[in-house]
Amino acid sequence: QVQLVESGGGLVQAGGSLRLSCAASGRTFSSYAMGWFRQAPGKEREFVAAISRSGASIYYADSVQGRFTISRDNAKITVDLQMNNLKPEDTAVYYCAAHQGFVAKQKSYDYDYWGQGTQVTVSS
Repeated sequence: QVQLVESGGGLVQAGGSLRLSCAASGRTFSSYAMGWFRQAPGKEREFVAAISRSGASIYYADSVQGRFTISRDNAKITVDLQMNNLKPEDTAVYYCAAHQGFVAKQKSYDYDYWGQGTQVTVSS
């Protein structure tokens, strides 16, 4: 199993940047594909980005393509989400997730483990 803890959320003005980090416990981090999801009040949980076990395959939601970058460092046991040119509609709780497989997944039900979430608020 793996335990996930997100950090790096906060308040930022539109056009600004934030970098989220997901720290994983245990020595099996490299055996999991990872993803980022977000959920705004009154909305369904939304796919943001995913990365395969090896890091070779990456997928982004259309809404964040070109602005967000997902990366992983298996040696440091982290997966990050660099968010640039933030917009008010990016405001949400962001969740790190993991599943035991090779390929990147884009549906929340494909994931086995979840972090507690970190709040990102983008003001106009």
